[in-house]
Amino acid sequence: MATILVVDDERIICDLLRQILRPTYEVLTAYRGREGVALFKQHRPQITLLDLVMPEMDGIEVLRQIRTIDPQASVIILTGRAAQASEQEARALGVTDFLLKGGLTSEDLLRVISRVRQQAEQAPSAGGQPKESILVVDDKPMVRTRLSEFLTLRGYRVRAAPDGREALAAVKQEPPQVIVLDLYLPGVNGVDVLRRLRGQGYKGWVIAVTASQDEKLLQEILELGPVDVIGKPVDLERLGLMIQVGLAITS
Repeated sequence: MATILVVDDERIICDLLRQILRPTYEVLTAYRGREGVALFKQHRPQITLLDLVMPEMDGIEVLRQIRTIDPQASVIILTGRAAQASEQEARALGVTDFLLKGGLTSEDLLRVISRVRQQAEQAPSAGGQPKESILVVDDKPMVRTRLSEFLTLRGYRVRAAPDGREALAAVKQEPPQVIVLDLYLPGVNGVDVLRRLRGQGYKGWVIAVTASQDEKLLQEILELGPVDVIGKPVDLERLGLMIQVGLAITS
C-alpha cells in the first residue's frame, strides 16, 4: 500500500484528508513542519501533501529540506490562499502540483494523487538516464527563484539552497553535475563552501556568481576549479551556455 504524508497545522484538514485517503493509502499526518520532515526521513512516502503557511517552519522550508533528502520526491502543495511569491519558490523547488483547499472535492484529490503516482512510476523507465542536476545556491529568494525557474524550463533537474550549510547537505545527499554558487553567503561563504566540497571529493563544474571585482577572491575560487565566473545581475542566456559547456567538459 502506498504511503501519503499530510503536513498541515490545521488538524481538521489532516483528519479530513485521512478519512478520504485511508481506504486506499497508508496515511501519515504531521501538524508542524519539523515533524513532517522527520516523518518524511523515516518513512519516505510516495506522495507528500504539504501546506504552505504554517508556524515555526513554513511549507517552503519543509519542501527545501525534503529536496535535500530526496530530490525527486512527489510533493503536492495544498494551500488555502494564493501567494504568488511562495508559489514561485515552490515551483522553483520542483513541486509536483498545487491544490487550493477551497472547493477541493474528494474526487479531485484522488484523481490528482492517482495521476502523480502514475507519473512517478513511469519516470524511471521513460527517460533512460536521469536529467542533469543543478544546485542553485543563493541567499536571496528572488535570485534563487529566477535562476531555478530558468534552468527548470531548460530541462534540468534543479534544487536550491539558501546558504552554505544547506548546500553542503544537498551535495552530500546527491552530488549535482553543476553548482551555481553565490560567493557572498551568510555563515559560510561560497569560497569556503567550494573548498569543503573539493576536500570531500566533489569534482563537478561550479559557476561562481558574484558582483564583486575583488581579484583575490576571484583567484581563490578559480584555484578550486573546474570553475567559471559570471557577474551579477546574471545574464541567463550566458549562464545557460556556461552550464552546457561545463556539462560537456565534465561528462
